[in-house]
Amino acid sequence: MQQLERTRFLAWELYREAHTAQKEGSAEKAIELYRKSLRMHPTAEAYTFLGWSYSYQGKFDPAIELCQLAIQIDPDYGNPYNDIGAYMIELGCLDDAVPWLEKALSARRYDSYCFPWMNLGRIWERKGQWLRALKCYKEALSCDPNFTVAIRAVGRIRGRLN
Repeated sequence: MQQLERTRFLAWELYREAHTAQKEGSAEKAIELYRKSLRMHPTAEAYTFLGWSYSYQGKFDPAIELCQLAIQIDPDYGNPYNDIGAYMIELGCLDDAVPWLEKALSARRYDSYCFPWMNLGRIWERKGQWLRALKCYKEALSCDPNFTVAIRAVGRIRGRLN
């Protein structure tokens, strides 16, 4: 049992190193470290953030596949649902993104519900559904009152409605 715990600990340390590299803009280093972490002990977090690294390179299909692996490991983890929705938006598949974002909103393990609300707002804004977009942006702000992008989006939509 101790060996398993040690392996999990080392995998988590690699994940944390990868996450730091990703924040510092070193996508290739992050990808390498996430892969090492996943070989040691697969986690929903490592699959999700490896996918995020690929998305920075415009590789949305592998990013989506990795998020789906994350969901298989932990269906309660909200990040991969939101990320799939965000990647679908980038691919222009707005209608396909909606169910993923709604799943993110109902995920039990998620710290940032403001992101799926923001992404839903982006969809409705692109479709010209201003009131629906405004509602989503306001929901994002109710989750994080300092979410600058949502603050600007509310202002932009209010300007359109006036």
